[in-house]
Amino acid sequence: MNSTAPMTCSRRSAIALAALAPMALAGCKPSRQITGGFKGLSPERGHLLREPRQHQAPSVTRTVHTVIAGGGVAGLSAARALRLQGVDDFALLELEDSAGGNARASTIAGIAHPLGAHYLPVPSDDVPEVQDYLEELGLRQRIAGRWQYDERHLCHSPQERLYFNGAWQDGLLPLAGVSAATLAQYARFASLVDRWRRTEGFQIPVRATAQARQCQAQLARPFAQYLAEQGLSDPQLLWYLDYCCRDDYGAGAAAVSAWAGIHYFAARHGFAAPGYVGGSVQVDTDKGAGVLTWPEGNARLTRALALPLDGRLHTGRVVVRIAESASGVTVDALNVQTQTTERWVAQRCIVALPIFVAQRVLDNVPAFVQQAAQHTAYASWLVANVHINAALQETEVSAAGVPAAWDNVIYRPAAGFANFANASETAAASGGLGYVDAMHQSTRTAPGPTVLTYYRALGISLEARRKLWATPWAQHQGDALADLATAHPDIYQRATHVDITRYGHAMAVPTTDFVQHIALQQPTDLRKNSPARSTSKLAYAARQIPHTQRLRFAHSDWSGYSVFEEAFTRGLHAAL
Repeated sequence: MNSTAPMTCSRRSAIALAALAPMALAGCKPSRQITGGFKGLSPERGHLLREPRQHQAPSVTRTVHTVIAGGGVAGLSAARALRLQGVDDFALLELEDSAGGNARASTIAGIAHPLGAHYLPVPSDDVPEVQDYLEELGLRQRIAGRWQYDERHLCHSPQERLYFNGAWQDGLLPLAGVSAATLAQYARFASLVDRWRRTEGFQIPVRATAQARQCQAQLARPFAQYLAEQGLSDPQLLWYLDYCCRDDYGAGAAAVSAWAGIHYFAARHGFAAPGYVGGSVQVDTDKGAGVLTWPEGNARLTRALALPLDGRLHTGRVVVRIAESASGVTVDALNVQTQTTERWVAQRCIVALPIFVAQRVLDNVPAFVQQAAQHTAYASWLVANVHINAALQETEVSAAGVPAAWDNVIYRPAAGFANFANASETAAASGGLGYVDAMHQSTRTAPGPTVLTYYRALGISLEARRKLWATPWAQHQGDALADLATAHPDIYQRATHVDITRYGHAMAVPTTDFVQHIALQQPTDLRKNSPARSTSKLAYAARQIPHTQRLRFAHSDWSGYSVFEEAFTRGLHAAL
């Protein structure tokens, strides 16, 4: 286990140093050790696929009807769909020691916390598949003729706040002390979002409707370029939009397509500008009011998916080969515990693997998979879970009206815009995304020890990915604490343990390249429209599923970005 010492100094000097440069806090004297280390992923297993394949005779051969390769949200959703259809003859192979992908969790000092995805927006009627799953879990119930969500799992107030101009403010859009010109630019962007919402071309999950294709074609350029074309140049607005891109897509506005930048707002809650009255579109002005969250994040959902699988879930298996033939599919997987190869012979395989992994393990890679791999970029992420032994102090102005919230973001214009016009973002330029409080949903009456889950999106730069793996734990935790110290100088006195989770290929990024070459050229529907939902538990309108005769591709990568709704629906429809 790695450990290092925090830095201590007077509160006044810490504030001064934080204002100048967070890393300057490294000059403070250490007082005690902070324990911790790397946790959550086994990169050495995935890196086995970098080496040339050496075909090893299988130690055992098993026969099943369906193999699911990959135990993230898509793979788990596919397994649920098979069970609901009465199909039990399947095996799910997962590289890690537990299923869940980016939606897994751990504990520190008995406090559950997420290792990645930490919330689910209340799904709209565009995604009945997820609505039905939440109903299955008892999170969604019909009461007095209306659908209601269990309030215990809706995000409690206060939900979001921003550290801006030296103090905390409600909400994440910079408002405290901004100029009339800034407010005017907020209103202009709100008007743009209203116009795009009225096209009905933005939905979650993504559908290849004529309206959607038209919107994708019109917005197939970098978001930063589109904003400049629209005359939107206000620093506060650009910071917020760049933050939103990094938060949802893992890369900034220079790398993300304009389609994705608009989709963030038009497909969900719109954009609410102070004083702006939109057209016919009703905008949800409170994002947090429609958010489901748990101390362990979305692991609550993936654990429930994995629980009924029993012996059909095989963890610690690195899929190294998928070979399709006219008579069936052969899947070879390395058992990391025994270091032997296991073979699975099946009638079909649901490939719930990231596209770049699928390309490496498939024999005779289909042309559409090769093309997708060529045009899909991936964002790297760092997640730091920081245990604190007591509540952090709040400034007097913050304590007076803006208490600690679930989602807490620190405004950093210099970090956010150092390379705003450069799509090859670096780790230094991407900046932190703030933190969520694992104990926010608890019913305790006074603040106390908790775990702060801090996020940093590193963009699509290869150098950032290399640095992520090469940097020692002590530096990662020091960088995270230094960022947090900008708003919480006493973090060094409160932090006792820091676990770092690294994601080299955390998620596909909806770049302009992806939108032009993949999103606009999705394959045709795999199957005809299903009957009305009332006749079958799994009778939904058809979704587009990339496929061959015996392979169904189900990862959220095929949507170009990683959210629960995309992965869940792709997995479900691949299994139908």
